[in-house]
Amino acid sequence: MLQEVIEDKKRIIVNFLERGFLLSPGFFEVFNESYFLMVMDVLGKLKSKPLVLNEDLFLIIKDNELKEEINWTEFDRSRVLLERGFGNKNYFLFLDIMNYNMSEEKRKIMEEVFNEEPFSEKEIRREGEEDGDNLIVLQSYKDEDKKREVGDFVKYYRLRYNALRGFLMNRGELKEAVAINRVLNKSEKGVVAIIGIVKDKRETKNGNIMLVMEDLSGEINVIVNKSRGELYEMGKDIVLDEVIGITGVNGERIIFANTILLPEIPLSNELKKLDKEKYIVFTSDLHIGSKMFFQENFIKFINWLNYESGNEEQKKTARKVGYLFLVGDLVEGGGIYPGQEDDLVIKDIYEQYKLLGELLRKIRKDLKIVIIGGNHDALRLSEPQPPLDKRMVKELYEMGNVYLLTNPCMVNICASGEFQGFNVLMYHGGSFPYFAENVESIRKAGRLDRADLIMRFLLQRRHLAPSHGSTLYIPDVERDPLVIERVPDFFVSGHIHKTQALNYRGVTMLGCGCWTGQTEDQEKRGIIPDPNRVTLVNLNTREVKILNFGD
Repeated sequence: MLQEVIEDKKRIIVNFLERGFLLSPGFFEVFNESYFLMVMDVLGKLKSKPLVLNEDLFLIIKDNELKEEINWTEFDRSRVLLERGFGNKNYFLFLDIMNYNMSEEKRKIMEEVFNEEPFSEKEIRREGEEDGDNLIVLQSYKDEDKKREVGDFVKYYRLRYNALRGFLMNRGELKEAVAINRVLNKSEKGVVAIIGIVKDKRETKNGNIMLVMEDLSGEINVIVNKSRGELYEMGKDIVLDEVIGITGVNGERIIFANTILLPEIPLSNELKKLDKEKYIVFTSDLHIGSKMFFQENFIKFINWLNYESGNEEQKKTARKVGYLFLVGDLVEGGGIYPGQEDDLVIKDIYEQYKLLGELLRKIRKDLKIVIIGGNHDALRLSEPQPPLDKRMVKELYEMGNVYLLTNPCMVNICASGEFQGFNVLMYHGGSFPYFAENVESIRKAGRLDRADLIMRFLLQRRHLAPSHGSTLYIPDVERDPLVIERVPDFFVSGHIHKTQALNYRGVTMLGCGCWTGQTEDQEKRGIIPDPNRVTLVNLNTREVKILNFGD
């Protein structure tokens, strides 16, 4: 039987090759020979033709009359970029255009997209300065003011699913993954693979884990048996709404799981190092305006950056610091929690930001400063949060060495003709408290004391807030900006005031401390701060040191 299937596939491949088409592995999930003449008829009407036929393209051919306007060279190029992990915007725009009649509006969108050069190592090198001291903004959210509707959430989750499905399809175990409705229609038992969103999770009366998985075609139950050891422990950490892969044996409208697969950071990801000694510094959560703000200690930190304090070895290190990253909650704000006014020494938000500007202006001008906001800043709470408002921090916008970006964002530093640079993902960490409480392994290991475990959990999911209730967010209908599309070299966060560092598959995860003592509100929420600490990274060795500027 298996030999017959192999022979059938070979015959189909040869038939398409003779007509100038290559087939992707996923093509056979949705295709059978009865469609061959129909596909050839549709493709035969086109003046130019695609090189590779995949499952997405076949489903569109089956249901739509393809248009000659499609630039198939660009389509094939967008598919290759998707498979290599350089984003999905172009590819899914093509699918959107082919699924519907191409209006003038969509034509303009497509033209705009193709005027944007896609991210690649070559282009980074071309833009980089010769001395490698440059900073390139790779991702900073551009907000669109418009009314959000229920349908936007549907589109948003489809975009998220498709993006994360693309990562999972790179896993060898999921190369043969099929749509859920195909599993439901299988009459015989066998090994199957699916990719879906976790719609529900519960424990059965026998102590097993029951997952309800769904994709665009339907939903199915998945059992993770309590006798499966590591698999069962992995199942306990699954959260609602995350996108995962499952392989197992199908039964009647059910799959008995053998493996659980996550979008993950590739094992092949390189721990990059610079060929010279250079340092970057990370810190967060200044909370300027709070009576708990350690202003004198922060000034000690500034003096060290300016190599005005410390011994000769410490001054030597400070001279080689090229970048400072501030990861949100720059000021204490107001109205954040009940009774906050009693914790304020500066009650006016404008005065809080004025003091921030005065402090940052003291830092030497050759140091590049990258800033994002947090939940205490004068910004909306929904993520992505925009950059700090120019009306609030006009003096920062006037400083030539300050970059005000969105939360989250990604920048590239130190790129040169010989080195592609380091990608730094900045996220304040609004989703962290949710996962500290809802992921069993993190909850048992210390909850909010384990920023490193929370960050590793999110990297494995390739998403900064995989559960719907983990943070407030804007349902973008173009792309999900909380998806971790590019693999970072550094993933840095704040919010929970813990100073921690951990390397995971070539990614250095850094939880920043703070510059404030513990308030009564923090004590109620289980936050035990690590104040007056900064994280120093040697880019030549990737060694991480924690510097303490406290008394």
